[in-house]
Amino acid sequence: MTKVNQSAEIEGWIGRLKNGDLKAREQLINCTCERLTSLTRKMLKDFGRVKRWEQTDDVTQNSIMRLYRTLADVHPANAVEFYRLAAMNIRRELLDLAKHYFGPNGLGANYASVDLATGKSANNPDGNIPLANEDSPDQLEAWTTFHQQVEKLPDEEKEIFDLLWYQELSQADVAELLNISTRTVKRRWASARLMLHEALGGLLPDI
Repeated sequence: MTKVNQSAEIEGWIGRLKNGDLKAREQLINCTCERLTSLTRKMLKDFGRVKRWEQTDDVTQNSIMRLYRTLADVHPANAVEFYRLAAMNIRRELLDLAKHYFGPNGLGANYASVDLATGKSANNPDGNIPLANEDSPDQLEAWTTFHQQVEKLPDEEKEIFDLLWYQELSQADVAELLNISTRTVKRRWASARLMLHEALGGLLPDI
């Protein structure tokens, strides 16, 4: 099933959700579970140090439960809004995990990753207790800030960024879903990237 065809199925369940079908939330999750897992895996790569502590399946399950609870109160108007709602819940789950593990009192922030033979680590050759060393704290902070800034984009730019970067739709698919021209998609995409570039002081990931 293509992503656009799946959108039609999603909108069918959204319609039933609005009409009070109690099973519609579950069916929305079921028909997009594979895609939500893929999206979580993609986003978890940005949080390599979190990945040390959390498996993709666990993050996916927690994000799905967030989304499920959200759908009790928020009924997306269409597939586009559902996709964005899913991305938002995964993003917030990862940001919460980053705070949990690498805040001042977090387990990961105080975890020693030491060579048992030498009592030292690659990122701390003097043998002091280091941070977990799969990814640097600066890298985790940079990605955390990046996702936080995405949340702050104006609605039109965030909509395009969600669909192109998080959901990995093509520009043509996004244009069809939003009923706008490909040229408009490209313009908003460029605008979103520029805003993020400025907000992050030029330290923009490879997007």
